[in-house]
Amino acid sequence: MVSGSRCGYPSDLTDEQWALVEPLLPPARVGPKGGRREKHPRRRMVDAIFYVVRTGCAWRQLPKDFAPWPTVYWYFTWWHDDGTVERIHDALRGRIREADGRNAEPSAGLIDSQSVRTADTVPAVSRGFDAGKRVKGRKRFIVTDTLGLLLTVHVVAANIQDRDGAKRSLLWTRLDHPSVKKIWADQGFAGRLVDWTATILGRELEIVRKAPDQRGFQVQPKRWAVERTFSWKNAHRRLARDYETSTARSETMTRWAMIGIMVRRLTCGSPAMRSSSRPLIRVGPDEDTVRA
Repeated sequence: MVSGSRCGYPSDLTDEQWALVEPLLPPARVGPKGGRREKHPRRRMVDAIFYVVRTGCAWRQLPKDFAPWPTVYWYFTWWHDDGTVERIHDALRGRIREADGRNAEPSAGLIDSQSVRTADTVPAVSRGFDAGKRVKGRKRFIVTDTLGLLLTVHVVAANIQDRDGAKRSLLWTRLDHPSVKKIWADQGFAGRLVDWTATILGRELEIVRKAPDQRGFQVQPKRWAVERTFSWKNAHRRLARDYETSTARSETMTRWAMIGIMVRRLTCGSPAMRSSSRPLIRVGPDEDTVRA
């Protein structure tokens, strides 16, 4: 059953999915002493945000059967500013991991970056040119667990080198997820970043290198999950190009996309994203594994 919208857009949450999200939202304002009573249902606010993330439309072009776009955008900014989006995201990630028989917090992770073009509305100060990818825009750094679930996202100008831009992502991972002891990365992160991670953060950054005789594209063991996460995100048109004036809001858009992915996984009978048939490899003394 879809939500109570008259149109029933594919991006709308089902009743089962809404039951996962609703308890994680802040209490609704109910009267004069608690603030002005909310005019529009929370569920329609969430559905409208998912509509923007999934379709890539401008806020002003939201269909009229949603609440007025300034109201929807106000909720988007409110839940960004008070940390609600991060709390929802982290709670759902923990549920998926526990449903797969793992600890809620991971012990290993993967890091990678993605350069994306930006819209004209993005301030020039937060844009740059990635000469390697030949992209003028921004660069997204993400750290995921071995299931490909997002741990950290950090958005910078595209001209920032991987080994420099990754420092903040690794630091945030160290602070928010102290159980993560080891992180895999590709060759773009090699060099002084490995020593910095060990010396400053007390964590191991292992570089996964291509085989000497490799020709063309091949799936790399231990790193394929983070590449798949970028593919999941790219299915959301709002993330195909960066439209946000603030890099922090851009990071929040990524978290909303992952929230949508996770609620579908939790309600479709495959919470651990077991679509791959690749064999599992034990990578530590605890529960975390990756596929070859």
